[in-house]
Amino acid sequence: MRYLNRLLSLSAVLGLALMTAAPGQADEKTVRIGLQKSSSLATILRTNGELEKRFATLGYKVTWKEFTSGLPLLEALNVGAIELSADVADTVPIFAQAAGAKLTYVAQEAPSPTAQAILVPPDSPLKSVADLKGKKIAFTKAAGVHFLLISALSKEGLKFSDIEPAYLTPADGRAAFEKRAVDAWVVWDPFVAAAQKQADARILSDGSGGIASYQRYYLASTPFATSEPKLIEAYFALLQETGKWVKANPAEAAKILGPAWGLETDIVEKANERRSYQVRVVKPEDLTEQQRIADVFFAEKVLPKEIKATEAEIWS
Repeated sequence: MRYLNRLLSLSAVLGLALMTAAPGQADEKTVRIGLQKSSSLATILRTNGELEKRFATLGYKVTWKEFTSGLPLLEALNVGAIELSADVADTVPIFAQAAGAKLTYVAQEAPSPTAQAILVPPDSPLKSVADLKGKKIAFTKAAGVHFLLISALSKEGLKFSDIEPAYLTPADGRAAFEKRAVDAWVVWDPFVAAAQKQADARILSDGSGGIASYQRYYLASTPFATSEPKLIEAYFALLQETGKWVKANPAEAAKILGPAWGLETDIVEKANERRSYQVRVVKPEDLTEQQRIADVFFAEKVLPKEIKATEAEIWS
């Protein structure tokens, strides 16, 4: 419920800010794009200027707004503070949909099940997910790794109540992991790759084998997607092109993303190996895992209400 309340309260604040904007501001042909520091394809497009060039041919200029995580990014999208979003984890749109946000799925990255993982120290006695029973595990609540953990435990016949959760951000999770204040840490790339190199972390399990597909999504505000189909089409095409470029040019991509992430290029390359970056259109049948996540989170009282993933707006 806390996530729903956050969405509603921030919506009111941002809505007031929009109402009090300077005269004439709404008339400017500007598209605002929200991204996170970890938004790979958007970071590359922001750096090389290709998106600005493509949108300029359609009569639009671009401004970028950086957010600390996916939830406030989609909150801003819902109230019209931005028009487009860079990639967000699969769990984020589910909370937005539960809150009644007017968002449209624009694109989906094909599954990257090995791009998030359950990590343990190199000398840990834990050898399998079954060994996590009764252990203290760090992860970010309501993130994709939360679902990964629940799903991995379930596959071994364990319940979420069989472990002791430690709800921590990636930075705090890394600190707790290195201090041995927790027995395991569940996180996504590039944090996985960084922990493997810098802390000799060992992967206990990732999302392979049907545990968690880990698909990332790009969204637009529904009013914008409806009124500007050519911009949505151009955005989709650029994301698709950039995803192919990253996979074909891993070293060059790492040189761009490394400084943005504050990581060595070899760590970035390792992380990018595990991301598909295969940008594709979203189809209702592709939202099967979204429904699975929603059902699991509702059962665990993480999601405030039941939803049907296929009822979300989908750009075609």
